[in-house]
Amino acid sequence: MNKRNKYCFGLGTVGRDMFYTLESMYLLTYLTEVRHLDDAMLAAVGGLLTVLRILDAFNDPITGILIDNTRSRWGKFKPWMLSGSIVACACLLLMFAPLPAAGLSYVVLFGICYVLWDISFGVDDIAYWSLLPALSTDQAQREKLGAFARICANIGMYIIVVGVIPITGAIGEAVGSEQKAWFILAIAVCVMMLATQLITLVGVQEDRSHYKDEERTTLRDFVRVIFGNDQLLWTTISMILFMVGYSTTTSFGTYFFIYAYGDEDMYSIFAVVLGVSQLTALLLFPKFAAKFSRKKLYSIATILVVVGYIVFFFAPMHMLPIGVAGVLLFIGQAFIQTLMLMFLADTIEYGQWKLGRRNESITFSVQPLINKLGSAIATGVVTVTLIISGINQAADASQVTEQGLLIMKMAMMIFPLIAIVIGYVIYLKKYKIDAKLYQRIIGELTARGDLK
Repeated sequence: MNKRNKYCFGLGTVGRDMFYTLESMYLLTYLTEVRHLDDAMLAAVGGLLTVLRILDAFNDPITGILIDNTRSRWGKFKPWMLSGSIVACACLLLMFAPLPAAGLSYVVLFGICYVLWDISFGVDDIAYWSLLPALSTDQAQREKLGAFARICANIGMYIIVVGVIPITGAIGEAVGSEQKAWFILAIAVCVMMLATQLITLVGVQEDRSHYKDEERTTLRDFVRVIFGNDQLLWTTISMILFMVGYSTTTSFGTYFFIYAYGDEDMYSIFAVVLGVSQLTALLLFPKFAAKFSRKKLYSIATILVVVGYIVFFFAPMHMLPIGVAGVLLFIGQAFIQTLMLMFLADTIEYGQWKLGRRNESITFSVQPLINKLGSAIATGVVTVTLIISGINQAADASQVTEQGLLIMKMAMMIFPLIAIVIGYVIYLKKYKIDAKLYQRIIGELTARGDLK
């Protein structure tokens, strides 16, 4: 794998993750803290988001079929990346537009925009990540490429996480409107999304000469790929549980610092500490991967996450113990996210070995499905928690009771901890593609003429 492909692939997701983070982590914050939706409107919009995300998640494998069947002069993936990113940007701008937020008409308009956003971003996401296994079949090369891509993704994410509060605050003061400030931020994020996607579209050179030509994928083939590939199925279940926990915790971030810690400005400082820790972990991932097996790395990462959640739950409202808990959590989560990407990539060759078809896009269509299901459940948990804890109706931290704070901490820390540990146990019991089996698979695929 040449360096051009590595850097152009990885850099392409900086803007994508800025874009996705603004929606996945801060759309509810925007609706509750900027648009000030009451409990009834929040329940309607939050319930709508939860249901639509779950329904649309199951649309992604169909998108994978379409991408797998694409034959164009620009390759399988790039036409979908371009079209998906353009439509998704238009929809995001409508969701953050300073329109009147009242009544059924707003809920309907918001729902339409969200569905179109979800579908179009899913198209882009499936096509983008399907490129990764198409660029190399070597596990070590994939680990380096995946780690670099996750570094770039986390840079994009933390630009938003660290900057969202000070940036919208500064713009809001300049233009005299908090709603307009968020809309301007959304415009800037869309520009970054399209600009970095162009780096991948123009810079990555896909070479499919190593793979034999395959017949077009049918709906029956899709069912066979998903349910016949047992390793893909167990990886998907494990990843969904991890993403439920991860998304729930991160979605509570701003609310924790506003209503529990009592200082919204400390959220950005906390995010800087986490960002540096997570990026350092990702930079070191290839070195750890060369020294330890993936199973051992996953075990170490899970221990860090468990200890982090326990410290976080019992920590007093001081930055030092909260910061230590956050560092443990996000170093562990950085390793798990990268490992999950590697597990998913390796199920492609496993499926080709077992079922006779490669199907990168169908396999990687489970990634947005995982993200959407995780985000849907997190949205539902956060929405219900904000309402029953009294946080949504509170003007500031002084109006939230101790019981309300405990409800938020249970939802933010204990529920995610349980989900992530169950996902880890499923991996231990069911995932069997280690380095020895993978090398056997590659050898047999090469001997069969499926790889060249």
